[in-house]
Amino acid sequence: MIGKLNHVAIAVPDLKAAAWTYRETLGARVSVPQAEPDHGVTVVFVELPNAKIELLHPLGANSPIAKFLERNPDGGMHHLCYEVEDIIAARDQLKAQGARVLGDGEPKIGAHGKPVLFLHPKDFAGTLIEIEQV
Repeated sequence: MIGKLNHVAIAVPDLKAAAWTYRETLGARVSVPQAEPDHGVTVVFVELPNAKIELLHPLGANSPIAKFLERNPDGGMHHLCYEVEDIIAARDQLKAQGARVLGDGEPKIGAHGKPVLFLHPKDFAGTLIEIEQV
């Protein structure tokens, strides 16, 4: 069902510093910050040859990333995102196999302008999973 790894998301307490580290220390191509109010985050994408790193920073006090950073003040890996061909078919198959889809179960538009869903970390070895339709 899953396709390529799309990105690894890392929550960061200082987006500018994290982007600088990837750009200047590692020599990566880094996007400009992009506010995603529907998800409560500002994101920066680090482009790699085979996937992306998504740096996440809270956009407002009610951001789920703000809560994550309260528990992990230095930041850390937040989720993995896998590509799927058909997000509705993937959702239905996952639910039929007992996986829990977070939120209302309906896809939302993600930072890449494509439908996304999040899956409960307790169902995937303690890791929050995002699926994104290609």
